[in-house]
Amino acid sequence: MPMRIPLPLLLAAAISFSLTACAPSTSFSSSSQTPSTRTVVDVWNREVEVPEQVDTILCLGSMAPRFAAYLDVVDRMVGAEDSDLVQMSVRYDYSPVYYDQLKQLPSVGAGGGSGENNAYPEEIIKLQPDVILAGFNQDAADELQRQTGIPVVSVRYRTQGFLDEGFYRTLRLFAEVVGAEDRCEEILTYLDACKADLDDRTKDIPDSEKQKAYTGAVTFNGRHGFAFTYVNFPPFTAIHANNVADEFLQEQTGQAASEAAQAGTAYVGNDGFEVDLEQILLWDPDVIFLDPGNLDLVNEEYANNPRYFQSLRAVQEGNVYTMPSSNAAGPNITYLLINAYYAGTVLFPEQFQDIQLEEKAGEIMEQLLGRDFFSEMEAGGLYYGTVTLGG
Repeated sequence: MPMRIPLPLLLAAAISFSLTACAPSTSFSSSSQTPSTRTVVDVWNREVEVPEQVDTILCLGSMAPRFAAYLDVVDRMVGAEDSDLVQMSVRYDYSPVYYDQLKQLPSVGAGGGSGENNAYPEEIIKLQPDVILAGFNQDAADELQRQTGIPVVSVRYRTQGFLDEGFYRTLRLFAEVVGAEDRCEEILTYLDACKADLDDRTKDIPDSEKQKAYTGAVTFNGRHGFAFTYVNFPPFTAIHANNVADEFLQEQTGQAASEAAQAGTAYVGNDGFEVDLEQILLWDPDVIFLDPGNLDLVNEEYANNPRYFQSLRAVQEGNVYTMPSSNAAGPNITYLLINAYYAGTVLFPEQFQDIQLEEKAGEIMEQLLGRDFFSEMEAGGLYYGTVTLGG
């Protein structure tokens, strides 16, 4: 006679089988279904949880699209800012190389270098990038992260001197997020070589043998006239030039630089400032460099006060040169390097006699962005040469 199994035991076995059948297998546990993440620390010491593998990104604000270009990860961008979509502009060194690619992307923000949040959250939410890399201040980065629910890593960077430690740290942060460490170190190795070359050419020249140099009409948070200058001017710093404006260095940047160093955060000081016209007369620089993009403003000033300009020795002796702006929503590192070599050929011709500017510029562009666009840079108004004021 077959053994009879009590009904309660049968019910218990059925329930047990049902639960086992419905439960996920060990190879598809709830933990394995959650993408693995890691934590990075951005320039404001914000701890941001990002995916272990980052395949899609958005790059917003100051420096972020430029960093993506240098690290060769533009193909991961799923959107672009209006400032990169309107037209190709040599003001952004990556634009001649990447504009045709960027213009195909949807708009995700206004763009610019203010550090504030001018992104379009609704459009970003539709695109769902893995990470947003933004040249925003701390509050703006927090705000955009709340608005979108997407991790925002701030890569805010403003030049302090020539390729300072802050630049190295920020580029490495970006590379860490997107997994481009090898490319990052390749770039930094090249920059190290350029810095050493520039330093070696000029480090032993006594101050007494250096010409006094002034850079005016610089572009810094907008266009400016003759009296707007720059302390710790990167092309001058790179070659140990005698920048007459550096007597205001501590006054202009000392506190901001000190606070950034103590906090271990990004530097946001103001290296650009307006100097009194009479102060420039007192300096009476041997050589003057002017941003060609602002020469119209300088020529207007010249027309209104020609005697002032004619009293400057550099103007009298024809030692006024262009110095293309390197700033546009952050510094164009290619232009900083080219400007440093150019300033060297003007201020220290013997030490830089082997430098052919167009050839050197092409090398720098190819190393950082993969293509020589020097002729396009000059055609776009960022050119090198002497200037005749009022002409």
